[in-house]
Amino acid sequence: MAAVASRMPGERGPEVGEFWTCLTTGLRVHRSVVPPLMVNAVTAVVFLLIGGLLALLIALTRWEAVQLLPPSWYYVVLTLHSWSMLIFWIIFMEVAILYFASAIVLNFRLVTPGAAWLAYVLMLGGSLLAAATVLFQDATYDQPLLTSYAPLNIHPLFLVGAIIFAVGAFLALGVFFATVWRASQEGAYQGSLPLVTFGAAIAAIIAVETLLGGAIAYIFQLLYAIGILKTIDAEMYRVVWWLLGHGSQQINLAAMVTSWYLLAHLTTGAQPASEKVSRTAFVLYVLFINLGAAHHHLSDPGVTSAWRIWNAGYAIYGAAMGSLIHAFAIPAAVELALRRQGHGGWLGWLRHAPWGNPAFAALAVSLPLFGVMGGITGITFGTEQLNMMVHNTLAIPGHFHGTVVAGTSIAFMGVAYAVIRLIGLRELISAKLATFQTYLFGTGMAVFVVTMMWLGYFFGIPRRHPDVSATPLATSPLLEALMGISGVVAVIGGSLFVLLAVGTLLFGRHRERGPVFMPTISGGSQAGLHSEPHDLRGTLTLCLIFLAVFLAIYATHWINLSSLWRIG
Repeated sequence: MAAVASRMPGERGPEVGEFWTCLTTGLRVHRSVVPPLMVNAVTAVVFLLIGGLLALLIALTRWEAVQLLPPSWYYVVLTLHSWSMLIFWIIFMEVAILYFASAIVLNFRLVTPGAAWLAYVLMLGGSLLAAATVLFQDATYDQPLLTSYAPLNIHPLFLVGAIIFAVGAFLALGVFFATVWRASQEGAYQGSLPLVTFGAAIAAIIAVETLLGGAIAYIFQLLYAIGILKTIDAEMYRVVWWLLGHGSQQINLAAMVTSWYLLAHLTTGAQPASEKVSRTAFVLYVLFINLGAAHHHLSDPGVTSAWRIWNAGYAIYGAAMGSLIHAFAIPAAVELALRRQGHGGWLGWLRHAPWGNPAFAALAVSLPLFGVMGGITGITFGTEQLNMMVHNTLAIPGHFHGTVVAGTSIAFMGVAYAVIRLIGLRELISAKLATFQTYLFGTGMAVFVVTMMWLGYFFGIPRRHPDVSATPLATSPLLEALMGISGVVAVIGGSLFVLLAVGTLLFGRHRERGPVFMPTISGGSQAGLHSEPHDLRGTLTLCLIFLAVFLAIYATHWINLSSLWRIG
């Protein structure tokens, strides 16, 4: 895999004295990229800690035996949790990944670092303004939650904060694109973009559409909130807003898959069997992934059935095909790498994988949890007829916790562990504890997601109401207890990640920098990788198991639907 660009030993580039080299990867790091990269990553981790603590309060409120918070505070906490986790933690971390995938992977400097710092100030200022407004606004204003649908009475300062954050994120995208373009003009890499940079570019392209949609929606609502617009089309707002609401999660998807390729490469030396196929899968995301936002409108009267069926049916399968390609390509790359190291057998290569490496553990936990709990349920719940069984039930938060938390957040934790070592130049306080943290967090989230889906699907527990006992619905005390306990376990695992990450930056043993020039661990060519037939029996077996689970879950939903719609 052309995971990183390389210069030949002795080849001199611009500003040679400004570079240093990672002794592990051979990546040349320019001093301009490290401060903005690290400050975005650290800020992301802080929001992860805040969002995790708020998640604990929510879990203990939804647990009927505890019911910790009154409704007024519950909706405040729910709003802050959703924005901290789904927007701030994720996007700050994605900006750090974009800087890594451009300047560092391409062995180049960060173009216009001043703009990168301005982007950070705008993002931080916007996020703090929005959060403070939610926390301190008076009772005459509605809590925006994540969706902030018009014509809710949303505080104008919250909308201003969201717009400022979007402008800052948009500026960070400009820094990324400018860096990639300038690197190509100055010959920092040969041939096509490295796959990691290509994947990050796909995430950035999706982000442009996402942020524009969010800015348009919030500008319209701000004009409505301050009285300049007398009316606002609620359905128009919903359709445009979900470019942000759903698109922000598709930025996550592209960035998460990019992180998987990076983690596979850094931990096993994996190279994809075919970069062209992997790149094609990324392109499918650009063409189709945001059309999946239509599944949020499947019960809306304001859009036509043809619009719903096309976007949530036929078109979304293009994006699903992209995910299925990655689901095969990444394990296949790991299998090829481990077989080249002498680990044979049907699944012997998997047994000899570096399970004790926290970065690999993040890959191994994130990929299957996302595939089953996020991917399969995304296709199932996004089908127009099946959606009616789970619409606005607790199964929907179960789904996106399977994508954003069990998938994206765990992958980003693995990237954070790798970046702290390779770019932050600190040895982890305890690699064993970091690995344990990954498995603990993954286990807690797996149980949490399954119980949420079960309560929503089989018991119809509502999505947002804090007091289930106030509704005429049967419930399951055992499942609620499992959801609450697993939520606590996940929060403990997330808090342990924060302690390890921050503790390592403060107290971890310093790692040495290398000389300015050093060949990288991966060049830009796959020559020699195809000299022999690929032995991918293990990956094929795992993918067939995944497809069998997919078919079983999908068929079960249709069977359940037919039992609800009895004819005759």
